[in-house]
Amino acid sequence: MVIQELKPSSRVAGRWLAVLEDGSILRLGEGEVVEFALYAGRQLTEEEAQALQDCARRSGLKERALSLLAGKPQSRRELERKLGEWGAAEQEAEEICGRLEELGYLDDSRYAALVVRHYAAKGFGEKKLRDELYRRGVPRALWDEALDQAPDPAEAIEAFLAKKLAGRAIDQPALKKASDALARRGFRWGDISQALRRFGADGPFED
Repeated sequence: MVIQELKPSSRVAGRWLAVLEDGSILRLGEGEVVEFALYAGRQLTEEEAQALQDCARRSGLKERALSLLAGKPQSRRELERKLGEWGAAEQEAEEICGRLEELGYLDDSRYAALVVRHYAAKGFGEKKLRDELYRRGVPRALWDEALDQAPDPAEAIEAFLAKKLAGRAIDQPALKKASDALARRGFRWGDISQALRRFGADGPFED
């Protein structure tokens, strides 16, 4: 297999395009160009051509992973799953994620804190925050540190109650409905009860 043309990409800095005699184009990084000593007219053995194609495929997967992370942060488990959907073998996905962690693009601790801040800001309680950390594949060892950064639930609960009960008669049915809604949003009954008492309720209304 002969490299008919080798040229830098006009769209992506650091990328090179190797046009092979069969018309296929390999998108390579500078590292592959140097490692394989590539140049236009170079004859590749069958083994070299296969190795180069494998490198190009891994580089493509890494670029897709970086593009995804730039637009939407991910946990390592989420990214490994996505790489698998793109055709990466399990070991390839692990290696790519490991490299992205070394470079600082992938960080489960930072991601866990982001998830907690995002859902806490939307007015959700600890149970919901834990559910989201689990759903997104964040290691349990990182949960407590991230949850410590969540704001005091009392403020979110009182803001929710003030909005729901504004302009309404604060009777037992209204408080029961509000307490159930808060429980569905992931707040603890103890925290809900304390806030309800400040609104004139006698108890947490647990079923």
